[in-house]
Amino acid sequence: MLRPLPMKLVRLLVMTDDLPQASLTLAETESFEPDPREPEAQMLSGLPGRDYHEFYQQARSRLEKIAKLVPVAEAPDIDRIRVVYHEELAATNALLRERWEQASRFEEGFRHIDEEARFVRDQEAALANFANLKIDLGTLRNKTRFLDFYVGIVPRENVVRLEGAVKLADHLLFNYLQRGDSAHVVIVGPRGEKESQLQSVLSSASFQSLPIPQGLDDASPAQKHDEFARRREELQRERERLHAELAAWERKNHELLLDARRTLLLAEPFVTLDPSIRSIGPLAVLSGWVPARQVHDLKQRLHESLILPFELDARDPLAAERPLVPSVPIKNRFLEPFAILVKQYGIPQYGEVDPTPLFAITFLFMFGSMFGDVGQGAVITALAWTLRAKLGRIYLFGVLAGLSSVLFGFLYGSIFGYEEILPALWKSPIHHPILMLEIALGYGVLFLVTACLLAIYNRVVIRNFSGALFGHHGIINLVFYLALVWGGLNLGLRGDFGTAPMLLVGVALGALAWFGWRHLDAPVGEKVLVVFIETLETIIGYVSNTLSFLRVAAFSLNHAALSIAVLTLAGMMGTMGHVITVILGNVFVLVLEGGIVMIQVMRLEYYEGFSRYFSGDGHEFAPLRLRFSKPAAVVDAAPASVSPTEAANGLV
Repeated sequence: MLRPLPMKLVRLLVMTDDLPQASLTLAETESFEPDPREPEAQMLSGLPGRDYHEFYQQARSRLEKIAKLVPVAEAPDIDRIRVVYHEELAATNALLRERWEQASRFEEGFRHIDEEARFVRDQEAALANFANLKIDLGTLRNKTRFLDFYVGIVPRENVVRLEGAVKLADHLLFNYLQRGDSAHVVIVGPRGEKESQLQSVLSSASFQSLPIPQGLDDASPAQKHDEFARRREELQRERERLHAELAAWERKNHELLLDARRTLLLAEPFVTLDPSIRSIGPLAVLSGWVPARQVHDLKQRLHESLILPFELDARDPLAAERPLVPSVPIKNRFLEPFAILVKQYGIPQYGEVDPTPLFAITFLFMFGSMFGDVGQGAVITALAWTLRAKLGRIYLFGVLAGLSSVLFGFLYGSIFGYEEILPALWKSPIHHPILMLEIALGYGVLFLVTACLLAIYNRVVIRNFSGALFGHHGIINLVFYLALVWGGLNLGLRGDFGTAPMLLVGVALGALAWFGWRHLDAPVGEKVLVVFIETLETIIGYVSNTLSFLRVAAFSLNHAALSIAVLTLAGMMGTMGHVITVILGNVFVLVLEGGIVMIQVMRLEYYEGFSRYFSGDGHEFAPLRLRFSKPAAVVDAAPASVSPTEAANGLV
């Protein structure tokens, strides 16, 4: 399951007349990912299907515009798979052009109504500032020869001070509306020399002018409000009328639009292949990646569907092509949610080990051991199952994580923090902390050794033997780490590191230093410094990486300690207080510690695991496929009234 699915590079030579049918067959098999690279044969320079591609893009654009106005299913039922030739696609394009010309009238009508409604809303918002003024707004807009008018907003605490200040400038202030912390005021006074003094007074009082919008100065606010209400009703009636007309138009053209969608879906494979196709005269070639086990079936399907002769060759990817080869994801219901998390880091490059199965096992083990409780695990499982409709495919991740917590809860004998109800099938972490720390260290060693072995395997597969031997987490690194672990065990058990592990550590570090020295182009002094730092980093890195797994034990102890704290606090309460404290405490542990444990497990997986052996710079296999709601029952090679050669005349 860890090994990648072998892929083949397939080259298909077909007659240009058969290209539409070949494209349709490739899409039906869902096993062919186009390779858009230029063909090796330079004479294959033709680009067949240019008109076909343009008709498709125009028709699809028009249908998408129509679909914004009326519902058109994205993937309607297709009862019969058939080849869409140039003439049919051109006719569909012309039909959609005509229908879009009709539908655009509705779009323009709705746009006009929306603009009118927006204008009315803006005018009403402006009118609200003057609703309490019972005067002609035109008088306030236009300054007279002898009078000045200022309409605006000022903070309420400044009103009294401003009123006194404007009196000194021979002006009067009228406060006509209080709204929140602001006051709406009108200031009236004679024009003259004191006008400039008034400007500084208004500025110091934080006065903000309220301009009177155009169209509001020919009537009182009350009259304009009634006018706007009538206009809103007229626009609503106009909108309802337009909706009714659009609904009638949609009923009349519904099946026609669905047929157009089906035609475009059937034409889509050829258009998708278009960048990968080259031709010379009547011969066309296209290349793509196909899973090795599906090459024979693909060839058989082409034999059954193509009218004219063809040739299909398949070969293994070259070493230089590995970055271009897609990786086929693992298809497994239980692994699918874990694959989603793996994709957050990256896609395995072709040839690399897919870490999803290993990730699933280690993730569930670490999460369960750090958050082991029968009751809390059951709550996680129940929540994930209850919310499965909203969570989608990821719900199974929550179910499995909860079940892992339940399993370790039985091993620890813990249910909602209580350790007296269930007998522990193994041991309680809080009563055996040293044992938990020792197991966590042992698990960390096993995890890091496995990651190094996978890194070595990935490099050997792509024939990077130097990297497998001397590279980061390669064979020499692994020898050093195992010798370090061996010496550490001797030190803990006998008090002596041991001669053999010390010798292995020295030889491994010497080999790494020698390799780094040879591949470093720098002055001698700089070489010595760099090699010393890299060697020291290797030692510190493996020690710190191993100690990092102590958090697996630390959080299992922390979980038990938090539960004890919650139960101790609950024991200090009365009966009702005890129940409430236990419930709220468990909710707190579930939300806070559950989230922290999830983050810590992901950190160990990403930084201690994936970073050692998983590049994540590949791309997922995306085969050519048809999009429809249900499998089709009948496959037609071509309409009886049009031969492939005649139909393709407009295609080439």
